Amino acid sequence: MPPIEVIINAAGGSFVENETEQKLKDAFAANGLDANIRLAKTGPQIGEFAESAAKSDAEIIVAGGGDGTISSVAAIVSKTDKTFGVLPLGTLNNFSKDLQIPQDIDEAIRIIADGNTAEIDLAELNGRVFINNSSIGLYPRIVRNRVQQQQRLGYGKWRAAFWATLRMFRISPFLKVGIVVDGKFFLRKTPFVFVGNNEYDMDFYNIGRRAAMDKGKLSVYFLHRGGRLGVISLLLRTIAGTAKQWREFEEVLSETVSIQTRRKRMHVAFDGEVYTMETPLQYKILPKALRVLVPKIEIETGENA
Repeated sequence: MPPIEVIINAAGGSFVENETEQKLKDAFAANGLDANIRLAKTGPQIGEFAESAAKSDAEIIVAGGGDGTISSVAAIVSKTDKTFGVLPLGTLNNFSKDLQIPQDIDEAIRIIADGNTAEIDLAELNGRVFINNSSIGLYPRIVRNRVQQQQRLGYGKWRAAFWATLRMFRISPFLKVGIVVDGKFFLRKTPFVFVGNNEYDMDFYNIGRRAAMDKGKLSVYFLHRGGRLGVISLLLRTIAGTAKQWREFEEVLSETVSIQTRRKRMHVAFDGEVYTMETPLQYKILPKALRVLVPKIEIETGENA
């Protein structure tokens, strides 16, 4: 069997020179796996290594890093008949958590060695593949600013969210968008639109987990009411604990979504990165596009009477 191709983001915050590479080598060897480990120091190099691995004889390609790294390599692996493995070496590691992959590296490599696979969906925006979610407008900026407030100023979660929202209102206009889902047209003035690869369990300030990643649907969320007062009201009720999960939002499940705006280009966040994309934004689900190594599901059985 040819070696497993392993692509590691060596520029990531969790990567420690010499130490991380040696730990990975030892862990793969301990599980009887022959691994060809490549250390990428730039985004383009991650893509180069992934393309090279895709053309190799390897049956398994593993990506180690944050969700951005995982997404880049997964997009290339999905075009092959190879199997994808994940090493959670990022900060949030949302993709691996949704797949219930252990966050301990030794245990994650053990999952790769076990060889249990599942076929999961990917999503695509204007031809660009993503693994988690995509959003436009105010929402991703609030979340990023909230984290900065917490880290730099030591604010609590909701206090940081409140000040982050007020700050974003001063610099971020609301969006007037046309959203086409299943032939239905929604015209909305909204602070954000969120599109997920499968359905998310979420509240206003936290992207939650996905119970499944193989249902063949995009989840689309946008605010019922436009205007700053509506969002500030929602924020205050969220802080007070009186706002229900996504009750103030419209949620639509669909295989395709088109977002139209008068802007020719706009900033779009997906999988932890922000890009400038041409409009309209055309989203679609890619059903069971990726075969990935995951933990075995333990089925509990009761004793026979």
